[in-house]
Amino acid sequence: MFRQMFEEKYMRFEGGKTKAVTFSYDDGVVADKRLIEILDKYGLKGTFNLNSLLFGCERWHGRMDEQQTYLTFYSRPHEIALHGARHIYLNKVPLPEAVNEIVQNRRYLEDRFDRIVRGMAYAYNGYNQDIKEVLKMTGVAYARTTNATRTFEIPQDFWEWNPTCHHTDPELLPLAERFLSLSPESEFKMREPLLFYVWGHSYEFDDDNWGVIEELAQKISGRDDVWYATNIEICDYINAYRSLVFSLDGERVYNPSAIPVYIEIRGKVYRIEPAQTIRFDKEI
Repeated sequence: MFRQMFEEKYMRFEGGKTKAVTFSYDDGVVADKRLIEILDKYGLKGTFNLNSLLFGCERWHGRMDEQQTYLTFYSRPHEIALHGARHIYLNKVPLPEAVNEIVQNRRYLEDRFDRIVRGMAYAYNGYNQDIKEVLKMTGVAYARTTNATRTFEIPQDFWEWNPTCHHTDPELLPLAERFLSLSPESEFKMREPLLFYVWGHSYEFDDDNWGVIEELAQKISGRDDVWYATNIEICDYINAYRSLVFSLDGERVYNPSAIPVYIEIRGKVYRIEPAQTIRFDKEI
């Protein structure tokens, strides 16, 4: 085997894993309660994107009222994220109005749930470059689109984070099978880590297809090579990895972040603690 490939460096997820799975669901509807039970049952994690001025709109896909929403998400291990205060197209209103939608939504969620909220999903997939810049300025770390890739690539632009697929995609289970069958650590060239990202609305399962998410959850859970994480956990981890500082010869690395990160080089996985500098072993 060529030595050259062993000189290349590859990000590994928490625990040195090569793959990660995450879910993202919109609107804060009653069906989220059942979805959360399924995620919890299989040890999976999700992100739930909430509006802050639409509580109790039962005719709009059964949105929960304010108290129901609080009780559903407050003590759960899942992430809550922005979806705009009123679920409008942010790219179809004046920019100051869009700013207000984002800021008002974030302020409410942070105050009500007593946590820092830094993620978002674009309502109606409405965004443009100006909106992306606003999110950066208002402290939003990422925003999910609805642009399915049907791939497992790591996002390059977190403010235009494209998911793998919607849960109604006819390729959902075949994609899951392919994802599980891949072993980046065993490949000769394609050794990059993989991310399987599913999004949707839980009320869509009420059309007699809860079995789809149950089957997916059962199939994809309990894997030793997969990290199950929320959107923000994945975003923060990847950004921590990207912040690594290398020496000129690539033999030393410093982790300036507050998160332990894992890297593979020459077939060996290293854990780099926060504020730690390590030197890679020369021997293979």
